[in-house]
Amino acid sequence: MEEHAHADELARLRRLATRMDTAFRIPGTGIRFGWDAIIGLLPGVGDTLALAPSAYIIHKSHRLGAPKHLLARMMLNSGIDLVVGSVPLIGDIFDVGWKSKIRNVDLLERHLRDTAARAPRNEDVEGNLSSHHPDLRG
Repeated sequence: MEEHAHADELARLRRLATRMDTAFRIPGTGIRFGWDAIIGLLPGVGDTLALAPSAYIIHKSHRLGAPKHLLARMMLNSGIDLVVGSVPLIGDIFDVGWKSKIRNVDLLERHLRDTAARAPRNEDVEGNLSSHHPDLRG
């Protein structure tokens, strides 16, 4: 059941990251950009406003059990996006290529997949905790 809830939340975060980083394509090219690059064009406040979805993704990642080192890496990705993205013109071009929100959702997805692969199977847990276990018999 928990895996299903994680999958649903991950899908919602993926949709948000896609809207922010790759929603649009420049015709005739493979270049994709999203609302992050568009909002970043607003002088002074654009890149700061575009940080809100990043913060949301990091917050949800924390709620889904991402470890501190992974959250720190996500914050670094978002910080790079904010700092370099705030440089006029160069930052706008950088925003098109960096795609920090997609990077962060990819990190979360990898973590959740690896964690699920290491988790014991339900039948292993059930057998070890049941009253049929030799240590639990009275």
